[in-house]
Amino acid sequence: MNHERSSLLFQQARISIPGGVNSPVRAFKSVGADPLFIKKAAGSHIYDEDGNDFVDYVGSWGPMIAGHCHPDVVTAVKQTVENGASFGAPTEREITLANMVIEAVPSIEMVRMVSSGTEATMSAIRLARGYTGRDKILKFSGCYHGHSDALLVKAGSGAATFGVPDSPGVPADFAKHTLTGEYNSLESVRELAKQNKGQIACIIIEPVAGNMGTVPPREGFLEGLRQICTNEGIILIFDEVMSGFRVAYGGAQELYGVTPDMTTLGKIIGGGLPVGAFGGKREIMEKLSPSGGVYQAGTLSGNPLAMSAGIATLNILRQPAFYQNLEDRSRLVAEGIANAARSAGYPIYSTRVGSMFCAFFCKEAVYDWPTASRCDTAAFARYFLGMLNEGIYLAPSQFETAFVSSAHSEADIEKTIAAAVKCFRLIA
Repeated sequence: MNHERSSLLFQQARISIPGGVNSPVRAFKSVGADPLFIKKAAGSHIYDEDGNDFVDYVGSWGPMIAGHCHPDVVTAVKQTVENGASFGAPTEREITLANMVIEAVPSIEMVRMVSSGTEATMSAIRLARGYTGRDKILKFSGCYHGHSDALLVKAGSGAATFGVPDSPGVPADFAKHTLTGEYNSLESVRELAKQNKGQIACIIIEPVAGNMGTVPPREGFLEGLRQICTNEGIILIFDEVMSGFRVAYGGAQELYGVTPDMTTLGKIIGGGLPVGAFGGKREIMEKLSPSGGVYQAGTLSGNPLAMSAGIATLNILRQPAFYQNLEDRSRLVAEGIANAARSAGYPIYSTRVGSMFCAFFCKEAVYDWPTASRCDTAAFARYFLGMLNEGIYLAPSQFETAFVSSAHSEADIEKTIAAAVKCFRLIA
């Protein structure tokens, strides 16, 4: 495949943009290549500046659950922008989307719209601290909750890809309030709670880890966290920016039947436009300004374009059998790739929760960051580049999740599996 124009654009971008990209996960550095510059997308396909056509399993990192440029979403955004892109004032659409989120997500009784997942998690933690009067927070190694200072401690995803889990520029005084447990280890949480009795404001977790690859919670893990938080007066926050409306309409908390105190959302509820949200119990959310003393603000929060795209997307998801059809497609893709590896005699560990899946390049089970970090990233890079050459667009990191959309066709899936068979035979 020819990537001449993408390479040229990347060289130009590096002059004016740090690293040539506006988010580190877009760089192809860990796979030894230059990133593709995308020109357009439709359904399950994206097209780069060189005219190459790819079956897309990134989906703008999750939001495109109904595919790119779904006509309902496009129509909603066009109709909205004709009346104005932003007002800095309330609109009816904010109420509509808020009520749809409240109806869908078990833990949310009130919700505040923001403009990104990072803003949502940062604000939820501030609110938890204000509500409890405590300073410390507990997160998990390999889980990523945005790039605010307190959360860039043993983070996953881009931080893990680039080998800088503790970012320069984060003051030690900030980091000291962040405790780090091991994902899927209740014992690590119990020990930290015991050592910091009465000091932990919240535990924040991706209920389905998606930033060290797709790592499901082990049986009893989320239930155990819920019990610890209840016993210790700790606010349990589910970061469902990725899993919300993705693994089920009500998110991972619906799928696993565990209700947190607060939830952060993003991606899908904006239909591809910049958005985030955090919500939870009414008694907690009413502590938020202007009804309470915990301050949070955002000029573009509840942006009408994002609200319109989100409403249209959620209406698509509510259609009969949407999630069952998505489940069927996702199973075929994930199992097909795993079978391709097996037939080539190449060991991988395959995981999937709903339409999130990952092929880990290791023989052993992956259930936390230490096990994920043992993957053969060099082999993954060869696989990634091989799949790209076959017209399959995956995330350029072993430590990312792949996403399936309702727009992926049988032909897309067959092409993906055939490409995987070829790639695994080459690297075996």
